[in-house]
Amino acid sequence: MHGRFAAAGFTLIELILVIVITGMLAFIALPRLVDTTMWRLRAFSDQLVAELQAAQRLASAQRRPVIATLTPTGLGVAYVSGGSLATLPCPSSATSCIAESGTRSITFNAGNTGRASTSSGAALTITVSGGGYSRALVVEHDTGLVH
Repeated sequence: MHGRFAAAGFTLIELILVIVITGMLAFIALPRLVDTTMWRLRAFSDQLVAELQAAQRLASAQRRPVIATLTPTGLGVAYVSGGSLATLPCPSSATSCIAESGTRSITFNAGNTGRASTSSGAALTITVSGGGYSRALVVEHDTGLVH
C-alpha cells in the first residue's frame, strides 16, 4: 500500500543545497551585473555637500577661517592657519569624480568677516560625474550657500 502512495517532493537536504547555491551565485554574480558606481557617486555628492556645510558652520562657530580645497580626486578641509580637518576622496570605483580640472578652493569666514570667498571670485560650480551620473553643485561666492 505504501508503494502506490509514495510521497513526492524534495528532501530537506536538496532544498538547503538549492538555497546555498543560489545565495553563492547571487553573492558573486549580482555585484557584477549591477553597476554600483552611480550610487557611490550619488553618496559622494551628498557627502560633499554635507562636508562643505559643516566647514561653513565650523568657521562661523569658531570664528576662524576654514578652507575647502577641491581637486579632481576629492575634497580636503583644513584651517587656513594649518591643521587638517577632513578629507573626502572620490569613491574607489571612480578615481576622478569631479569634472573640473585643477585645484580650486572656498574659504569660509575669510578674513574673519563671516563671508565666503572662492578661488574664482565668483560662484563656484562643482560637477560630480562618472559612470553615467552627473550632478552640478554651486557654492555661492559671498554667502557660501551650497546648492
